Amino acid sequence: MTAHDVVIVGGGPAGLSAARRLAVSGIRDVIVLERESEAGGIPRHCGHTGFGLGQFLALPMRGPAYARRLVEATHGIEIRTRTTVTGIEPGGRVHVTHPDSGPAVVSGRCVLLATGVRETPRSARLVSGTRPWGVTTTGALQQFVYLTRTKPFSRAVVVGTELVSFSALLTARHAGIEIAAMLEEGERITARRPGDWIARHVLGVPVLTGTRLVAIRGLDKVAAVEIERGGRRETIACDGVVFTGRFQPETAILKSGHIALDPGTGGPAIDQYFRCSDLQFFAAGNLLRPVETSGLCWAEGRVVAANMILSLKNRLPEATPAVPITHTAPLKYVYPQRFTAQMGVAGAPPLRARVSRAARGRLRLLVDGRELWSHRVNLLPERRITIPSDRLPPVGAQSIHVELIED
Repeated sequence: MTAHDVVIVGGGPAGLSAARRLAVSGIRDVIVLERESEAGGIPRHCGHTGFGLGQFLALPMRGPAYARRLVEATHGIEIRTRTTVTGIEPGGRVHVTHPDSGPAVVSGRCVLLATGVRETPRSARLVSGTRPWGVTTTGALQQFVYLTRTKPFSRAVVVGTELVSFSALLTARHAGIEIAAMLEEGERITARRPGDWIARHVLGVPVLTGTRLVAIRGLDKVAAVEIERGGRRETIACDGVVFTGRFQPETAILKSGHIALDPGTGGPAIDQYFRCSDLQFFAAGNLLRPVETSGLCWAEGRVVAANMILSLKNRLPEATPAVPITHTAPLKYVYPQRFTAQMGVAGAPPLRARVSRAARGRLRLLVDGRELWSHRVNLLPERRITIPSDRLPPVGAQSIHVELIED
């Protein structure tokens, strides 16, 4: 076993920005563990532009260029690629394996969990039909197109209308793949408008709302999909299906571990310092919730690094007593999930939340039953909700509650 000041699990925007902040602060006994052959996270697979705005003094970059900048900024920090974390234990112990060197254990005085998210594949969506070649997710499609320069199919159907779904459209266009249709079960797209207008009128993609994918047909490879809309069944000829979105935090190494998970976010429950239930472990990035931009993950990495520096110096407040943060439907989750007794401290992150369905009304922050903040909102799923935490009192609260009073 090798011991370090900080072990970072995940070499995406959150993990790499944390490593950079630690290095600049003089803490260099840091290792980053990354399971892929190169660090950089999801942006490595995204060939479209729009990355890095506000993080580097440069124009927006394409995903691979942004990923390279993140890695270059960690100069002097050890990044161990092709290293898979197989488990974690109390005491900051992290079990890893590498195809060349085999299993090992590393430990950190602080451990940052930044393993990101994954899309929900077909198997978890209970779509019937055959199991032919040509069924994939956005992430897998992007790896085909941008990493291996492979065109996996010629004509595909995209399932979902989240922001990542439109990234799939751009990836397909880059590879010369025709998109036969974009399917959405709801009555409107999940991403912000005018995404559907751009898809229809700029990219020439039919966007079918109120439409459910019923089955996939084909033997060796996809031949068609069966859809249902308006109470009628239709068939669309295609040789590929791309399932997009419905992100879930990548918590495989935590499922059987000792870190407490939040049922709302699916990720670790944290306090305002990004500490998990085991205080040696911190969490940041899209592991905390599905799913935010690389820019927000990058910013969270910087904040959690500052908190780990304080922890290494024994300058973070005690974790108890802590006040849990509760919420009611239609709010899906609120995080951080708890605040320590020293609550209203400078630099504490805002509360962030999302709804499980479209809703409008008055969003309220209550402390011990007293309203400290409210705001009128008109909300849709997958939209970030930010609630200021500087309204929280510094000490003495017994309960914190967030609710949406609908019109």
